[in-house]
Amino acid sequence: MAKYEMLYLLNNDSTEEVKAAEIAKYEEIVKANGGVVVSTDKWGTKKTAYPIKFKNEAYYVLMTFEAEAGALAELERVAGIDAEVLRRMVTKLN
Repeated sequence: MAKYEMLYLLNNDSTEEVKAAEIAKYEEIVKANGGVVVSTDKWGTKKTAYPIKFKNEAYYVLMTFEAEAGALAELERVAGIDAEVLRRMVTKLN
């Protein structure tokens, strides 16, 4: 299994319960596909460099995990269609 980091920006206007549910959803996707979540760092609300969907702030979350390519594809698919996710980026760690 390869080690990855996924940084994703959640809609800051959402409630804390919605944010917690989103974080749990992405952790569960990794686990359901045979991966292991190493850590999830909630960076909190930060100002974005430029407006994204007319918003200047977002809730930043960094998830470090180990998984196969199938889990990575599923994460990208779900995050791409999720209305709560403003941006996401997955990088492979050495």
